[in-house]
Amino acid sequence: MKKITILGSTGSIGTQALDVVRNLPNELSVEVLAANSNVELFAKQIKEFRPKLAVLADETAYKKLSKKKFRGTEIAGGRQAFIDAAAFGNSEIVLTAMSGFAGLEPTIKAIKARKNIALANKETLVVAGDLITKYAELCGVKILPVDSEHGAFFQCLQGEDMRKINKLLLTASGGPFRGKTRDELKNVTVKEVLAHPTWNMGKKITVDSATLVNKGLEIIEAKFLYGVDYDQIQVVVHPQSIVHSMVEFCDGSIIAQLAAPDMRLPIQYALTYPRRLPSPVKLLNFWELNSLTFEKPDTETFRGLNYAYAAGTVGGTLPCTFNAANEVAVNAFLQGRIKFLNIYDVIEETVIRSDAFAPTLENLLEADRAARALAEKYIELAY
Repeated sequence: MKKITILGSTGSIGTQALDVVRNLPNELSVEVLAANSNVELFAKQIKEFRPKLAVLADETAYKKLSKKKFRGTEIAGGRQAFIDAAAFGNSEIVLTAMSGFAGLEPTIKAIKARKNIALANKETLVVAGDLITKYAELCGVKILPVDSEHGAFFQCLQGEDMRKINKLLLTASGGPFRGKTRDELKNVTVKEVLAHPTWNMGKKITVDSATLVNKGLEIIEAKFLYGVDYDQIQVVVHPQSIVHSMVEFCDGSIIAQLAAPDMRLPIQYALTYPRRLPSPVKLLNFWELNSLTFEKPDTETFRGLNYAYAAGTVGGTLPCTFNAANEVAVNAFLQGRIKFLNIYDVIEETVIRSDAFAPTLENLLEADRAARALAEKYIELAY
């Protein structure tokens, strides 16, 4: 029985991870649950899975939760308690399913406690890839990718010589606006942006998918997970979301991982690795697949990819700046303060006005703070 910790249990990845646990009751048990503020859903999860520790980061939500009675579960609250939960108990693996920069400190805490990481919080590697990979190597910790694309790379590379990689072919669905022009996107609504054609995700990542910034974040993530150069990572638009990604080797062979678009599959593989176990994911029927198509991304309309390559190539704290600017811009869009295409403008202005420093933890925290302030100021003055 493998004991697991889930950080971000009430979000999209967290709830699907718990569905994986339900389907493998003799293989996985929940040691720790942690979330932000969804008291009612979190209380139901505690009662069902009976973790040893349950933490809500939001203090107000924690006060509400503490009034409820739970048998055998310690309840804690606050940001520091959330971070500390990553190192708690006898968990063998910590699923980092929270969103954004907030995942950095808990991930570092878990690594230093020598717990393997099932990485769903891609921003951790984007903002601090050098730091995270260094800590993981020093502590003998595995980082197992949960993103469907990086999970695909991981599976394609099992037993392969990493030095023989020619190219990582990173697939993208293209989001709800594939094929649209800038003029057609000027006045799209939040509702339209959140209507993803193939994946059911949280709001932030769904907006990132629509802008293709999500794919930009995954480019930087791939660089640190697999040690390739940026010119070895090629984005390929694949609207059916059946081929989750591919690896091209030096001899010209390409190995791909295919499956139905269901996040429970990469979640389960990361949690149960190196074992493969039955899953509830719908099996592909190739007789019913009409076609699998592939396209070049439109980087003039969806500018986030270019910014990601640029920030990643410069390195240092600049990917952290890129991520922070995007988080602020996406939040402003969801609040109705800026339009969809303005997300790119906020990122560009923030990155241009920021310097890159060595990626120490202190510098990364300062870069994140400074980038958010710059982005907010730009939004306030420009819109």
